[in-house]
This record gives sequence, C-alpha cells and structure tokens, in this order.
Amino acid sequence: MPNTASAQKELRKSSSRRLRNRGQRSTLRSAIKKVRSAIEAKDQEAAEQAFRAAVKKLDQAAAKHLIHRNTAARTKSRLSKAVRTTVTASS
Repeated sequence: MPNTASAQKELRKSSSRRLRNRGQRSTLRSAIKKVRSAIEAKDQEAAEQAFRAAVKKLDQAAAKHLIHRNTAARTKSRLSKAVRTTVTASS
C-alpha cells in the first residue's frame, strides 16, 4: 500500500487508467477479430466494412498512446493485405 497522499492518488489514477485501457484494448482486439473472421468466411463486403472500422479504432488507439503508432501501421498494413488477397481470390 502507498504511504504518502500523492502515492495514494497515483494508485487511484493508475487503477482507473488501467480499467479504461483494458476496455479500449478489448474493443480494438474485437474489431481486428471481426476483420479476420470475415476474411476467413470469404465475405468480401463484410471484410471491407470491418476493415474500415478497425482502421479507425487503430488510429484512435495510436493517437491515445494505447498502442504504438508503428504497431497500428503494421496491423493496418497486414489487415489491408489480407483483405486485398481475399478480394482477388474471390474474383
């Protein structure tokens, strides 16, 4: 347990931040999973729609420093490539 008042306050702040970050990270992961499941189902329209939503979530997470911006860029690139290969495979 923290001994000083400032340490107690920091503990409260870090606890609330942790909960907020967990929720946002979970939402982000769910958005990415939706894209991957649509790709596996070979549903081109759903994959593209889910990809647009996931890109928005990734950009927001990077802007809030939830994830590193390079991680967001890498994930977007990999998802984009997967969606494009699904589109070409289904054509």
